[in-house]
Amino acid sequence: MTLSIDAQVATMPMAKALNAGLRQAMAENEKVLLMGEDIGKLGGVFRITEGLQAEFGESRVLDTPLAESGIIGTAIGLAMRGYRPVCEIQFDGFIYPGFNQITSQLAKLTNRNEGSMQMPVVIRVPYGGHIGAIEHHQESPEAYFAHTAGLRSVSPSTPNDAYWMIQEAIASNDPVMFFEPKSRYWPKGEVDLSGSAASLHASRVVRTGTDVTVIAHGAMVSVLLAAAELAAAEGISLEVVDLRSISPIDYTPILESVRKTGRLVVAQEAPGNVSVGSEIAATVAEKAFYSLEAPVLRVSGFDVPFPPAKLEALYLPDADRILEAVDRALAY
Repeated sequence: MTLSIDAQVATMPMAKALNAGLRQAMAENEKVLLMGEDIGKLGGVFRITEGLQAEFGESRVLDTPLAESGIIGTAIGLAMRGYRPVCEIQFDGFIYPGFNQITSQLAKLTNRNEGSMQMPVVIRVPYGGHIGAIEHHQESPEAYFAHTAGLRSVSPSTPNDAYWMIQEAIASNDPVMFFEPKSRYWPKGEVDLSGSAASLHASRVVRTGTDVTVIAHGAMVSVLLAAAELAAAEGISLEVVDLRSISPIDYTPILESVRKTGRLVVAQEAPGNVSVGSEIAATVAEKAFYSLEAPVLRVSGFDVPFPPAKLEALYLPDADRILEAVDRALAY
């Protein structure tokens, strides 16, 4: 990690930005606790919590048994007693043993108690591909949770967003599913430590353009930006929108962009069937129908289980697949 002269802007990877954001939240509020498998002395398999147990003690950074249901259930009880637990799910595909606790209990308790019981629980989920791992280690399960009423679901794409959004998520009185694109843990970016957080659920235009709007969240945003560079060399102007939040979705920048370009391509690593991209496509078709010059197109992972590592490049959308969809949109 490097700091600028005024020590207000740091250059660091997302992994370090998340670590710094967690440290800041823990320093500001003693009710913030971290829980998860191997997150203490080891610092987690991705070292996101490295050094935090030594700094804040074993009573605030808890190594748990290998039991996701137990982790989430314990966090729910802690939230009932006024704590703000942050749970780490070691890999995306390991979340399903805790699925019932998340969707049947955590998501419902505030409503079940007519708002009198808050559930300030954050569940950190490293997700997505591009790391050459095996089955259950590269999945994108966000649609399950975006579909579940009572949960908020977000995904940062940059170190700066990771630093600020994790703090905003912890400050939320509602449960937040915090999806961390593991392939973006290591690329470095600037983090404005003296800035302020954008709204946790605000989508954002990260590259302006005039011909086609392209939208994604998490790691796919960097793929869209790469595609936009290639398209520019061919005289095609892409406007790139970073969702940042997948539930709720901030549609205002999306609709404004589509009304300008008349075309939309939605990209995601997850399978396309009944997905976040499907919801965006349907909503844009409903609310901006008369601005569209072409059908909304989706680029996604295929509707099959995540393949062995040697085949992941065929499964995951890349810049070429994005540009093929852009060409189809422009052909109408």
